[in-house]
Amino acid sequence: MTSSAEHSPERPDGAAVPGVSDVPARGGRVRARRAAVMAVPATLVAAGLAVMTAEGALGVQFAISGMPFTVTATDLKGTGFAQFGDLREMAEGSPNAGDTGGQVLVVKSVIKDATLTKLCQSVDLGGTNLLIKAGGGAKKVRATDLTTDSTELSGDAAFRNIEIGNDASKLNKAGPLGKGPIGVFSQQSDTVRIKNLRQTNYATTAGVFKLPGLKLSFSEKGC
Repeated sequence: MTSSAEHSPERPDGAAVPGVSDVPARGGRVRARRAAVMAVPATLVAAGLAVMTAEGALGVQFAISGMPFTVTATDLKGTGFAQFGDLREMAEGSPNAGDTGGQVLVVKSVIKDATLTKLCQSVDLGGTNLLIKAGGGAKKVRATDLTTDSTELSGDAAFRNIEIGNDASKLNKAGPLGKGPIGVFSQQSDTVRIKNLRQTNYATTAGVFKLPGLKLSFSEKGC
């Protein structure tokens, strides 16, 4: 996609505006992504979602690898939910950057306390998948301060006391991690439940992440 920022601005009579030079195409893409963050629709992306990595240093914006991974669960229950748009950065020079400029526009979901049933996560390594499963028995997967950065999410969602259209900087239901930049569209609710959850993630963090019945393997098929 070509940004209008790639061309010198013009007056109504068609002449270029004096003193304004051309802007590189990548700069236009970056601005377009930042603008998109301000209006990411959050209603269908219900949240907090499952994962494999428990990041101890919460709130740290680590450089993402740029490799997406799939997460599924038959049931997600959470209390203290928030969601807003965000931009994630890959490490400089990442071979996964492609034509993205090293940025991924995501929906950040935060759940203060989450329980997941039959969690599955898979990473496509090219010809094989790294497969992680947990919570398939009587004990469920549990996480606190769970955050996920997603580009796709589906399932049957239900919320209690939902607020849609908040300024992300004013969110208060999911704790300190559940606040975003000022001026960004967001939503929050007291509780969230998603049945038949499926999402594509680029990053996840959690304060505490308990994975009963954890099993790691390689498989021809992902989740």
